[in-house]
Amino acid sequence: MKHVSTHPPATGAAQPNRITVALVEDERDLRESWMKLLESFPGFTCVCACVSGEEAIKQLPVVKPQIVLMDIFLPRMSGIECTSRLKELLPDTLILILTSVADDELVFMALQAGADGYLLKSTRPEGLQDALLDLLKGGAPMTSAVARRVVRYFRQQPKIQAGDVNLSAREEEVLILLSKGYANKEIASQLELSVDTVASYLKVIFKKMHVRSRTEAVINYLRLRKE
Repeated sequence: MKHVSTHPPATGAAQPNRITVALVEDERDLRESWMKLLESFPGFTCVCACVSGEEAIKQLPVVKPQIVLMDIFLPRMSGIECTSRLKELLPDTLILILTSVADDELVFMALQAGADGYLLKSTRPEGLQDALLDLLKGGAPMTSAVARRVVRYFRQQPKIQAGDVNLSAREEEVLILLSKGYANKEIASQLELSVDTVASYLKVIFKKMHVRSRTEAVINYLRLRKE
């Protein structure tokens, strides 16, 4: 039987065919509230709840959740640093920032660290559920306030020069499908590749484009196409 507690963080076996989600949130009341909310979503289960980034680094590689909900303001290690380290340990795990602050600098620090989406804690329950499903389909959910900041930021940035990115034909095919919102499994099916091979291509693409997340890769690709 699945077992999840709030302090100390505990892990548990996920129920078959359910989407596994983990929390990293230091405020007890919020942590318990998010856990209950996640368990109320059809097809979802909360497999781990951590009170700090340090605990997340130890616990999450063990349970390997499909999605992590990450607070930014954590004691000692920030949620941004934790995101960066988890992306190295669990590159296929999707990380959704869930915070009360829509600060421009924090948004981009989180995206550069590898976050796959950025929502405010004021997001309604149905909005969070939609965001989780969007993540699994290859999307990058953001609240409208955050999305406006992203658009404004990239409009102000200098264009990427075509010579700065030297992708192979296959890498570009993978990136094109990624920009259309395809998940790794769907890209693999379209190109008749294994999911592991697609993941390997994405790692190379991220390195060549000097990005750390799907979101950054797609945004940079779309900017490159406008040249």
